[in-house]
Amino acid sequence: MTNNDKLKIAQNIALIAGIFCTAVSILLLLNFWQISKSDPIESKALEALVERLKDEPNNEELKAEIRNFDLLARKAYFNSQWQVKTGAFLMLVAAIVLAFALRIYYSVKSKIEEPDAKLENEITSRILAQKGIIVVGAVVMVLAVLASFATVNHLEYYNAESSGTETETVQPNEGIEVIEISSTPKSVEPDTSTEMVVTETAEISEVAEADVDNKGNQLAVQTVEKKEENAPQQNTVSARSVLTLSSLKANHNSFRGPLAQGVIYHKNIPIEWGGASGTNILWKTPIPKHGYNSPVIWGDKIFITGADVTAREVYCYDRNTGELLWTGVADNITGSPASPPRVTEDTGLAAPTVTSDGKAVFAIFATGDVIAFDMNGKRLWAKNLGVPNNHYGHSSSLITWSGKLFIQYDTNSGGRIIALDNSTGESVWDKQREAKISWASPVLAEIDGKYQIVLTADPIVAGYDTETGEELWKVECMMGEVGPSVAFDNGLVFAANEYARLVAIDPKTSSILWEDDYYLPEASSPVAYDGLLIVCTSYGVIACYDDKSGEMYWEEDVGSTLYSSPVVAEGKLFIMDNDGVMRIYEFSKELKKLAENELGETAGTTPAFAEGRIYIRGENNLYCIGK
Repeated sequence: MTNNDKLKIAQNIALIAGIFCTAVSILLLLNFWQISKSDPIESKALEALVERLKDEPNNEELKAEIRNFDLLARKAYFNSQWQVKTGAFLMLVAAIVLAFALRIYYSVKSKIEEPDAKLENEITSRILAQKGIIVVGAVVMVLAVLASFATVNHLEYYNAESSGTETETVQPNEGIEVIEISSTPKSVEPDTSTEMVVTETAEISEVAEADVDNKGNQLAVQTVEKKEENAPQQNTVSARSVLTLSSLKANHNSFRGPLAQGVIYHKNIPIEWGGASGTNILWKTPIPKHGYNSPVIWGDKIFITGADVTAREVYCYDRNTGELLWTGVADNITGSPASPPRVTEDTGLAAPTVTSDGKAVFAIFATGDVIAFDMNGKRLWAKNLGVPNNHYGHSSSLITWSGKLFIQYDTNSGGRIIALDNSTGESVWDKQREAKISWASPVLAEIDGKYQIVLTADPIVAGYDTETGEELWKVECMMGEVGPSVAFDNGLVFAANEYARLVAIDPKTSSILWEDDYYLPEASSPVAYDGLLIVCTSYGVIACYDDKSGEMYWEEDVGSTLYSSPVVAEGKLFIMDNDGVMRIYEFSKELKKLAENELGETAGTTPAFAEGRIYIRGENNLYCIGK
């Protein structure tokens, strides 16, 4: 190849790269100018619809229109984010190619004979013009890169603390009577006059199934610290309880049940009821404050939370009668914000589900407040983790194991997994994660004979040691606004998110066994059990896969929004839609619907189960369903 050939090739490559860089730069600048003219977080049209909803609070079609409008706006915005990031990256690559081509061009040109004297002035002028074009092009590219960064980082600087809440809340029902049990007041204030002495057991070990009493309550293992005769009288709290798999299966102690995996072990679960007719509705009771969290059960007690701009509360009901036993208020917490952070209507201030170890119940709110009450409503401890930098509101639910409370605290400020001591609330460990904001919840999974905390976020799915917080494995495979938690079955972890993909991960090798991008969930967490994987999309499609190969067995479009997570119980698949309709299928490779039941009010939460019972949180009421 001659020098003239090299010169021509380099010139053509430089020309193409230069045109590409210029075009992308102009598009990025235009995109930045367009977004700068409007707030990407707000929408005047959406605000108008919300204002209209205040005048028509029972207009279900308007509510659906608001949800759909909000969903489309978010999808469009984050799709624009992806385009800007991709454009900036492509422009950078093209600029490198341009620089390299120009370097070759001038290097080859210098080897060609000197120009004639009469052309020297003309060539000099041409070179100056070319340099001018290059300088102008470089300035345009730099401006485009700066614009791309300014465009992408709108949400990063969203200040949740400085904004007033615009969340529409449900006011307390003043007609609800508080049933006092054993003189327990409705609101239990913390006792700060005496110091609690907390003693812990030695090594946590597995106990036999016989250690669970006939109500499913864990028999406490506790020690009492010996006090000197002259020591002042002090209150004592029992040591951390010993959680076992058998005690978890006998209860429903976290979001999606035992280990947060969505698999239930109770029997005689009802499959037919009617909210309007009252068929198989054993009781229903109003909920004082609004929340999107799901019920949690331990023994004969059921727990939920509610919140508005005035208060954050934990409610304990008798699960047999529906009587409100006590209300715990999350107040007077050091570091808690004077006013609640700004959250969206479909998340609210009380989205995370509580958890219990049989000795206490633990709750977290969008303010960053974490609080623990004993089973009779006495406040044990409370602390603030810092107001989460979250543009929708914090929604990651809690889970407990081995005397520790695990909190997934992935926000716009970075990823974080925290373990607190159940008895004291003191930090056991606190680990930073290479992850962005997430609305998913932690899941416990036994891998290689040891339980891990498995988390999903943008961009990683990862497992952590429950004792030390050490990251044991991770796979970079997610993107976008990650809301669904993972599923787990036969040693495999399944993660999915809308605008990303569905992946089956082998945590032992940190590898992806198979993946699919056809049906992806936005909020509903998948469930895996006995070789099958169920995925529910926000636009109403239920899909069943072989969890080892990824082969799809069946699909059904139910025609309504699915935010609630599917649950497997007694060989059946239970799926609640946002309209309050529960569809029940045979859990098998073939599509077979067994029943379809209407609650009588909207509901987007995941149900809780007990022997012969289903508990569902509706928009305004808590329901107990049984024969």
